[in-house]
This record gives sequence, C-alpha cells and structure tokens, in this order.
Amino acid sequence: QVQLIESGGGLVQAGDSTRLSCEVSGRTIYGNAMGWFRQAPGKERELVAAIDWSGHTTDYLDSVKGRFTITRDDTKNTMYLQLNSLKPEDTANYYCACRNSREISLDKMEYQDWGQGTQVTVSS
Repeated sequence: QVQLIESGGGLVQAGDSTRLSCEVSGRTIYGNAMGWFRQAPGKERELVAAIDWSGHTTDYLDSVKGRFTITRDDTKNTMYLQLNSLKPEDTANYYCACRNSREISLDKMEYQDWGQGTQVTVSS
C-alpha cells in the first residue's frame, strides 16, 4: 500500500519559516517527479512546487518563488518543502504527490499518489 505522509505544518506567524516533509512508503520515489500542492478553503488545488527525478529541475508558483524551496532525499524516500517569509495568503492545506514519470508536470491530474495533507496557517 502506497502512503505519503506529510508533516511539519502548524500555526506560524507572518515572516516565520517552517519545513514540510513528505515521507513515502510502499513505493520508491527514485526515478519519479514529485510535487507540493496547496488548497485553501473555496479555492482550487494549485501546484506550489515540483521537482524532477534528479532533483536538478524545479518549478514554482510565481507567488512563492524566492521564498519556498523544494528538495528530495531519495535515500530517505522523502521530499521536503522549505517555506520562508510566510504570508497569511500562504495559509492552506499542503499536499505532496508523486508522479509515475521522471519529468515535472504542472497538472495535478498527472500525479498518481497523494498524501492526506498538512495544514499551514499563517497569522498576521
């Protein structure tokens, strides 16, 4: 059974930093692209950051460029998202996802396995 378990969310203040982790079991992330998505109440789920199988190619939502960093550690079967300079508009449930392909996709429908999400709430 494939499981993606997110952790690291919580309540933070504007300007703070936090790191999200996505630990995967039941499949290897080696050779597969992965992504972080977020969904705020009443809004569509959107791609925040994606990383290809090698870790050398990444892509970010414009509003988080320069503030968020996606990384992966295939030896731990884990992906991370470092969130810096957090803003209230970053408040959302953050999901990790794994794709059965080496290359990044911006389309959430291209990701096959999903976690349950971790809530990040940024207070002003």
